[in-house]
Formats: sequence, C-alpha cells, structure tokens
Amino acid sequence: MGTSALQAQTLKGAAPELVNSNPPASAAPTDGVLPSASDGSILSRKDARTITLKIPPPRGQIVDREGEPLAQNEVAYQVALQFEQFQNADRDYVVQWARIRLARVKGKVKGFAPKTDDELYEHYRHRRWLPLYLGVQLGEEEANLILPALGSGLVLQPVYRRIYPEDSLAAHIIGYSGSVGKLPTGPINYNEPLWEESEGRAGFEKIFDRELSGEPGMKRLLFDEKGNKLLEEQVKRPRPGGTVVTTLNLKWQKLAESVMKKGCERGAFVVIDVVTGEVLVMASQPSFDLNRFIPGIGEEDFRALQEEPGTPLFGRAFQSSYPPASAYKSVVALAALNAGVVTEHSTVYSPASIQIGNHTFRNWSKTPEGEIDVRRALARSCNTWFYQVGIDTGADVFLSLSRRLGMGEKSGLPLIAETAGLVPSDEWMMKNEKRRILNGDTANMSIGQGSLLASPLQIAQMMAGIGNGGVLPKLVLVSQIQDPRGRVVSSFVPERKNWLGVDSVSVKIVRDGMRDVVSWGTGSRGNLSFTTLAGKTGTAQWGPPSRNQRLAWFAGFLPHDNPRYAFAVLYEGKPGQTVSGGRMAAPMVRNFFEPLKDDIKEIIEPPKKALIVVPDGQEGDEKGGYVLKAIPIDEPAVGEWEETEFEEVPRAIPVDEDEEVSEDFEGDIDDIIDVE
Repeated sequence: MGTSALQAQTLKGAAPELVNSNPPASAAPTDGVLPSASDGSILSRKDARTITLKIPPPRGQIVDREGEPLAQNEVAYQVALQFEQFQNADRDYVVQWARIRLARVKGKVKGFAPKTDDELYEHYRHRRWLPLYLGVQLGEEEANLILPALGSGLVLQPVYRRIYPEDSLAAHIIGYSGSVGKLPTGPINYNEPLWEESEGRAGFEKIFDRELSGEPGMKRLLFDEKGNKLLEEQVKRPRPGGTVVTTLNLKWQKLAESVMKKGCERGAFVVIDVVTGEVLVMASQPSFDLNRFIPGIGEEDFRALQEEPGTPLFGRAFQSSYPPASAYKSVVALAALNAGVVTEHSTVYSPASIQIGNHTFRNWSKTPEGEIDVRRALARSCNTWFYQVGIDTGADVFLSLSRRLGMGEKSGLPLIAETAGLVPSDEWMMKNEKRRILNGDTANMSIGQGSLLASPLQIAQMMAGIGNGGVLPKLVLVSQIQDPRGRVVSSFVPERKNWLGVDSVSVKIVRDGMRDVVSWGTGSRGNLSFTTLAGKTGTAQWGPPSRNQRLAWFAGFLPHDNPRYAFAVLYEGKPGQTVSGGRMAAPMVRNFFEPLKDDIKEIIEPPKKALIVVPDGQEGDEKGGYVLKAIPIDEPAVGEWEETEFEEVPRAIPVDEDEEVSEDFEGDIDDIIDVE
C-alpha cells in the first residue's frame, strides 16, 4: 500500500507502525523541551483530558514448516465518527451534527451499525475524544472506495486484523480468533483498548493463545479545555506475539485437500514422517473458511455452518472414530508372526466361511482361498485366514500390540476434542457387554470390526510404527515456538513413544505382504511409478445397520523396504453406496504422491554412505524420550556380497474388487459409533 489519501485520512496515532506521534506545531514549546502527557493539568477544566489508552498488539503468526504463513495479520480500517469540540452545544445540535455525517456513508459502509440519538449524544458527552465506530473492518480496496464520501467528522481508523491466507486450509488445526468483547461505553477508563482486542477461540489459535497474543502498548493523549489535542505520545510500543511453526507442509497439505475434494465428499488424509513422527498432512473434508470468523461470525451464519449436512466444523482426521476394517489386519499378522503362531511359509486352510458358536463368519469374496500363507492372506485380505489366526494368537496379544502402536489413546498432539478411539479389554467388555471377549469377538476384531475404533490419525500413526519397525515415534505437530524476533523459544527433537517389542523378521514379512497388496492385490490402484508402496485396504459397515452406510480405507507407507512416510486415507460412503478401499481410497493416495515424485525421490534416495537410525540411549532406560540418530555403516568390499537365491514370486490374477465387510456377528457392529 502506498502513502495515498487513505493513510492521510486515518485517525492519527491509531496504529503505531503507520503514524508519526510528534505533537502538532501549535503545541510545540518555545524552550525546545517537548511536553509530556503526564504534565497535563485538568483541574477545574471541564473539557481538558489526559487519556491513557492500550494499543492491542498484533497476534503472532502460525506458519508451516518452511515459514509459509497459515495465519497472520494485516492493517484494516473502520469508518468512525470523530466529534469536534463544541462550545455550549446542546443535545439537539450534537445529534444533528452527527446525523448529517452519518447520512454521507449510510448504505456505503459495510456492516453499517445505525446509532440512536441517545448513543450519539452519550458518546459525545463521555467519549468525544475517541472515534465512534460505524461499521465492520474493511480491507484497503474497500476503504479506498469509501474514502471520497468521508469529509470532516468522519475518519478511517486503522486496526490490526487477523487473516488466513489459505482460507479453509488445515482449518480444523489452525482454528480461529475472535473479539474479546465490545469496546466500553460511558466515561473513558484508564488503559482501555484503542480498538477491540482478539483472543484464540479454536485450534492452535486457542491452544497457543498466550504465545500468540503478545504484549499491549500504551499511548497518552492530552487535550486542553477547548478539546484541542495538545500531545499524543506512545509511552510503550506493543510487542507482537510469537510465531508457532507447525510441521505441516503447505504444498503437501494443499495437494491433499485438493485430491480429497475431487475424490470424496467426506473423508480424511494424514501423512506422517516415519522416522521423526512429524505430521506433514492432516486434512479433513469438508472444511470451512476461517476468514468467515474474522473479526466475528454472526449467530445465523454460525448456526448454518453447524447444520450443514457435511458437518464442515468437524475435524474427521482426529475427532472421529471409525472401525479400522481390514487396514487392521497388518497388526494381527504382525502379532501372529511375532508370537510364532504362523511363520513366513506356514499355510492355513482358508475356506469360504467358518462356524464359531452359532455364527457363520464368511470370507469377503464368499469363495475359499485354500492353503495360503501370511503374505497372500494380506494381499488377498482373506477374512477366514484372519479369523482363525486371530483366535489362535489371542485377542490380548494383538490388542496389546495395538496399544503399543498408539491405538486406544490420544496422540498427545495439541488438538482440541481429539478422540481416543477404542481398543477394548475384558474389563471394558464386562462393563459394556456384560461378558468377556469371546472367540466371536476375537474373530470380528481380527478383521478390524466389532468394538475396535480409531481415527485416521491413529491409523496413520499405526502404520508409522509398522514402517519404523522398532519404535512408535512420538507424533509432533509443532516444531518450534519463536519469539517476535525469530529466536527459538522451544523446539522438538525426535522421540520414541513406545517400544514395539517385535522382531525385525516379522516386520519384514508384514511389509512384504503389504507390498503385495499394492503390487497385485486389493490396493493395486495405489501403485506409484517412482517407488514401491506398501499398503492395506479396508471396507467396513459404519453407523446403524438401518442406514446401510460404509466407509473405505487405504493406509500404509513408502518406500516398502526403507519406509519414510506413512499415510492413511479415509473415504466416507453415502448411505446405500457401494464402496471399497481399493476403488475409492487407493486412487487418492496415488493422486497425492505422484505429483510429489521429484520431492520424494530426492528425500528417499539412499545416502552415498549407508546410515542406520538407532535410539540414542539404552533400551532398558524407562525414562524414554530417546532421540533417533543416524550412524554410518561400512560397506563390504567388492566381492564380499553373498549370493542370495530369490524365491519366485507366485503369479496371481489381479483383484478388481476390494474386500467387503463381513455381515456376520452383527451384535458387535452395533457398537460402532456414528461420527455425526
């Protein structure tokens, strides 16, 4: 913005960055010593005033990992009535004077607030030295349009306004701010704000309100008995708030939200760094425009947002619980391998259905799979294999691993109303179902249904743990807090949340099975051109059976052999809609990662000298919080590599249809909660 007539018409002294606070020439002392507002005397002078006002500070920024702004400030303007000092003016004269000026801008000022005669006169009596605001905050273009209609008695008051440059991007994480309250009326109070102050109302704006708020400044105004301003001095400059640096990648977040808008009406997308635990993407569809809340949202508009069928105010990525469906089979397979219930090459006969008590549990394809091993069971997502292996492994074994993978508890991230999900136990079943976990419950949970519930964030975290193989990294969403000068006040270092307690061979077998899911199994639509993806699809009934609504998952990590990024995509189907993870969710993953090919290839390319990431500490240390560090590995000399026989990968017919939800053991499905 240039130094145009707009700045010249603003009320002098409102925004410290825009004004010159030197006293007017008529008030300059003859001895060369500038007066202080503290020296003013108002004894026996009815119209003389020394006024001390608070200058609200600009809120600090919220930025992405590269410093790109997600929430910042701009200078906005409010049209205001500025009374003159009248000599022996009666009420009618004051009101008439004000009405003439209000008529100039009526119908031209956005959010024009009509004033009663009493409001006009009372403001003159008690507050005529300060502006009387007439409308909402205006941007520079809007202010320039209204400028010619102002004239004497009307001013443009500059104020700080919060803005969100990316509108609805990551809205459920960033949150919004709002006015602390209306400006006072009546006699002027000491240190009252020059314009309305703001505070965090949701998301990071609320959680980090103290860090973002800054410290107010102070100014003093001195008026003589005739109402003339003798002096305006800034006693204390406002100190801006600090900066919250998130781990989000703005470019990736934009792409994820764009992919979701094209791929689903309702859903979620999460991407996590497997090594550091940083959350790079956390998107919920639909979202809402944060700028609608600035400087405040009307009750009617807010109610309309709340009542929208898509529930845009609801952050599905972390506030909603869903059955994890077949995406959970990776956990059951890992638990079974680690416990020695199955091995890489052992097979289990998998019929079209099995009988457990009085219930028949069917395979999703309703056809027998025959003798299959764990890798093929994952690739084909064979329900009857997992029913049997889950029961043999024991619910307590795979549910315990689930908890070590972060399920059943909040992530610890600074999020409002995050769900803890649900990993049931015998105690929970006794309290809620009046029985312990039975084989039917175990079979149902083995395919990610029944009482199990998780958010997309938890499923992505689970995949990060399997991708890491040794530890579950502690998730991070804020990398730094900086002071107004950019100095780091606090920062994070990679830490572990839990030891997984699984052997590396079992992890490798599960990774290979998840690779097969994408290579030729149910997740083939997620295949990438530049690296090998490992994933798991899933489809589940969701909500009451009468609604006939289902959801679809695709979750996993890449690259398959040395995972760096874990992901989870959720697709909410409409009532009656036929959905599958392979058809709905997997293509969104491909559409997200393919455009980032160049970025990711550079990151995942092996270093010239191999590195291994290990915890910086002893495994027996119960304090936890180990920093992950990299140490070099000496490569063997030429000729020292051992020859390895690679077993032939069995050929298989590609699967076009994803697994379907099992409709058996419906009593447990009723426990699934509805996001709405």
